[in-house]
Amino acid sequence: MKLYDAPRTPNPRRVRIFLHEKGISVPAEHLDLADGDHRAAQYRRLNPYGLVPTLVLDSGEAISESIAICRYFEALHPEPALFGAGALDIARVEMWNRRMEFHLYQPVAHAFRHLHPGMKDFEVPQVAEWGEANKPRVLATLRLLDGELAGREFIAGDRFTVADITALVAIDFLKPARIAVPEELGHLARWYAAVSARPSAAA
Repeated sequence: MKLYDAPRTPNPRRVRIFLHEKGISVPAEHLDLADGDHRAAQYRRLNPYGLVPTLVLDSGEAISESIAICRYFEALHPEPALFGAGALDIARVEMWNRRMEFHLYQPVAHAFRHLHPGMKDFEVPQVAEWGEANKPRVLATLRLLDGELAGREFIAGDRFTVADITALVAIDFLKPARIAVPEELGHLARWYAAVSARPSAAA
């Protein structure tokens, strides 16, 4: 088994945090995206989109997409239950993880990819108007989260889940996307300090 990783990119980080929370160690091969390792024919045979991460099983089968990889390991190692436990909890975690993915993580990525000069060779064409249009969407979700976190410890309830992983990685991605978290969001700041202090956040 091998995980194709790229250390400075957010999607592989989601998998690394997830694996750390599970106590799972997987051999990794780091790709240099600046050198185009992800575009090489050998890697494209594993992942035709040329994206990271990709998990290659001992059978040779490849699984890509960070959440698909996390679900694979959740099924193999159910505890701790990072996708929820029981029908309602699983649905709640799924709801919040998708909200974090669609309304926070993706808008931050759009802002970064369409506005950062370093991404001009990766996002062709860069559309600055689309990058700017996503900034208020990010801020709206941060304010919504602040209100939600006034009444609970974590994104989806009283336990750390994959929804917290997605939100943490998205918020850490705000700095390169050049989006500032409003200072008045105290509940969000409390949550962020707690999840950032977890050992897995350094993965």
